[in-house]
Amino acid sequence: MKDTMKLRSWLLAVTLMVVSGTVGFELGEQKLRISFRNWKPAVVYNQTAPVDTSGAKADFSHFWVVWDKLSAEYVDKSALVPEKMVDGAISGMVAAAGDPYTVYLPPQQNKEAKEDLGGSFEGVGIQLGFKDGKLAVVSPLEGMPAVRAGVRAGDYIVHIKDDKKKVDRDTDGMSLPEAVRLIRGEKGTRVELTLFREGGKDTFKVNLERDTIVVKSVELQMLETGEEKVGWIKLNRFGDRTQEEWAGVVGQLASMQAEQLRGVVLDLRNNPGGYLEGAVWIAGEFLPAGKIVVSQQYGDGTKIDEKVKRNGQLLKQSVVVIVNKGSASAAEILAGALQDHGRVEVTGEQSFGKGSVQQPDDFPNGSGLHVTIARWLRPNGEWIDKKGITPDFEVKWEPDENASDSGDWKSDLQLVKAVEIL
Repeated sequence: MKDTMKLRSWLLAVTLMVVSGTVGFELGEQKLRISFRNWKPAVVYNQTAPVDTSGAKADFSHFWVVWDKLSAEYVDKSALVPEKMVDGAISGMVAAAGDPYTVYLPPQQNKEAKEDLGGSFEGVGIQLGFKDGKLAVVSPLEGMPAVRAGVRAGDYIVHIKDDKKKVDRDTDGMSLPEAVRLIRGEKGTRVELTLFREGGKDTFKVNLERDTIVVKSVELQMLETGEEKVGWIKLNRFGDRTQEEWAGVVGQLASMQAEQLRGVVLDLRNNPGGYLEGAVWIAGEFLPAGKIVVSQQYGDGTKIDEKVKRNGQLLKQSVVVIVNKGSASAAEILAGALQDHGRVEVTGEQSFGKGSVQQPDDFPNGSGLHVTIARWLRPNGEWIDKKGITPDFEVKWEPDENASDSGDWKSDLQLVKAVEIL
């Protein structure tokens, strides 16, 4: 059972929506008359109590008392949609666990989550998560609207405004799926985010036009360093297409003569994570079979070690890893494993710090449930939640010197340091 769960486990780390006076009164009154005339009580066809194996007791009769009371007395009967009421009740039940990464996803939100890991959706290009219990940008996606507007990893999102969706809300207490739903939207529409950045004094606003977001998992660029070259692999996420794209990139590197390739820079900056098994699989490119990549520690004390199960093609290449505040979950698993086994040196900035594993389950009606099933531990036994990966060589991020803006990789100080270490 746990083997099946492991195969489907993912980490999120992941990010993504008046008329007044007499006329208004008359329209409202007419709407109410219509709603009462057409209203019929919802038919509740299954009140089966849950199978209780925990020893805990819950009085579900009270739930139905409230359901019946609401159905009988609420003024606007047309607003009482049974399916939405059930979804709301389930969402509240799951949220009671107090874990922002344990969430119930109604069908549309579950569909959007799958599109995200598939690498194509419409939105502003940010991955969302929680930092100190507050909604935050885990990573902005290169070349997308949020990056162009200056949004950075670690920015807190304090307010969301969308006139078309009639949204004007603070994010306190907002769930991750709800935040994703509000911020995403059709291409060409706009959303305004109020952000706060650590070190700043005031909040600031960014007005973003949504676009089609297509995220390539893996990108390769060859850097000229005299007579030798450095393979710069930008690993953006661990999604549905990652292994296929990774294999193509590594094939190019493996075909080069040894004297031509000085080494490899594995760039995990702004990688929000994704599938756990993807991180384990890619670790096998650099670590020999049998090495522990990550351990999953379950609530009952059980610990399962995830080990390398293949022979990679870059086992002898010199490698340096770059991380930053936007490197989270599966990206931290990969960086931490390579660092603990002494395979690489890490440069950049402290990573995000997400140390839990979520198990996704899908239901016949299209909805889904993501449950935190375990903590993940580095090979050295450390739990990095809220701490992150500490680089061996710290290099602060300088936005105005970003190579993606200038077109010259030598202006990216973190990348330059990685090549220097090689």
